[in-house]
Amino acid sequence: MPAFADSPAAFLAELVLKIPALLLAVTIHELAHGLVADRLGDPTARRAGRLTLNPLPHLDPLGALAFVLAGFGWARPVPVDIRYLRRPMRDMAWIAAAGPLANFVTGFVGLVALLSVRGSGLPTTLAEPIAGMCLWTFQFNVALGIFNLIPLPPLDGGHFLPYLLPAAAAGVLRRLEQYGPLLLLVLVVSGATRYLIGPLFNLVVQAYVWLVRLLL
Repeated sequence: MPAFADSPAAFLAELVLKIPALLLAVTIHELAHGLVADRLGDPTARRAGRLTLNPLPHLDPLGALAFVLAGFGWARPVPVDIRYLRRPMRDMAWIAAAGPLANFVTGFVGLVALLSVRGSGLPTTLAEPIAGMCLWTFQFNVALGIFNLIPLPPLDGGHFLPYLLPAAAAGVLRRLEQYGPLLLLVLVVSGATRYLIGPLFNLVVQAYVWLVRLLL
């Protein structure tokens, strides 16, 4: 993204394209969590007004700003009450998986839309901003999906661990829940997440390109 000091106009023009894509990514992610939780018997998100495509209930202003400026961020987590779940450990894994899966699907749709716009013959003045928004929709959704699969609480990947690990690992899980946010902060601030997300992002892009060629 262009630096504001170097080119304020380019910075703001790109920001205008980024914001709708970011709002879509976080909204789809949190809505998917809430819908699956509701389907599994927990009405908490529905009662809190979180089963909506309106981005405002899902938005954390600081997290959104961090995502736009630094490439990582967060939304307001959808509330889940495990007391409503019939099989809490399994159901929490499904609820956690729903967010990243929804992002990967939305990212794929964004890529298909991007390629369609580029080959549509629309005037450049119209095609370029639409294509830019599609590109950021693709990139934000894939990045958000991968980031949330990091197996650390409070990310979605941390919710898979109780379902995947043996009962003997309960002590390790408790320590991860205690120190997971701090470890995650260290990974983000140090830039280590780039080495996790970058290769996986490239793999997802290759898989998507293969699927697009297969379908189109």
